[in-house]
Amino acid sequence: MSAYQDLKYALSDGVCYAAQGVTPESFATYCSRYVDGFLVTIELLALSSILGLCIGTLVAVARVSTRPVLRRGAWAWSYIFRGTPLLVQLWIVYYGLGSLGPERLGILWPLFKSGWAVGLVVLTINTSAYIAEILRGGLSSLPVGQLEAALSAGMSRAMAMRRILLPQAFRVAWPAYGNELILLMKGSALVSTITVMDLMGQTRSVFARGYSLETYLYSAVLYSLLAIILTLGLKAVERRLNVG
Repeated sequence: MSAYQDLKYALSDGVCYAAQGVTPESFATYCSRYVDGFLVTIELLALSSILGLCIGTLVAVARVSTRPVLRRGAWAWSYIFRGTPLLVQLWIVYYGLGSLGPERLGILWPLFKSGWAVGLVVLTINTSAYIAEILRGGLSSLPVGQLEAALSAGMSRAMAMRRILLPQAFRVAWPAYGNELILLMKGSALVSTITVMDLMGQTRSVFARGYSLETYLYSAVLYSLLAIILTLGLKAVERRLNVG
């Protein structure tokens, strides 16, 4: 972990050194804070999107399952976490459950006392609910005959789902999944309300020092930069998948 922190510090120092003289002084003064927050935002976005995709895929499969218990449980998961605001979810977990303290939470206390960990968990759960519905739509759009043909060929339902249906559903749902990632990136700014020093958290800290509106302008530019990088990456994968 120390090596990773050293890498972050080196990257921050390098970016801020290069920014000297070519950026406004108000940005250069707090450059390291902006870069550190930017990197925390990327961490949360990368981890929550990967974990959310894994969980969302399982929930999507359960949504189209022939077992009523799995189907109803997956529906409840999607309904609850898509039907409540992300900010409410963050506050319930961090300020609500976290207020129970180490005596009641036991071994779970280290998770609830860390704003970063709570932010990661809530972002993961929230995006998994949206991804599940996106993939469910992709699965529902596929011809029923494909599953029937796979079953008649001797495949189990799980094997047919893994080898035939899910790959096609991902191709169909990829554009909508890309939109969800952009929304996740913007929603991640809310973790600053639970003490996480992401890009928005650092921006609020810098703003409190001078109350300059330029502070939020720099934050908007950095969020836009991240959105452009995400969009280009998603478009590259979309062309690779030949999604029309």
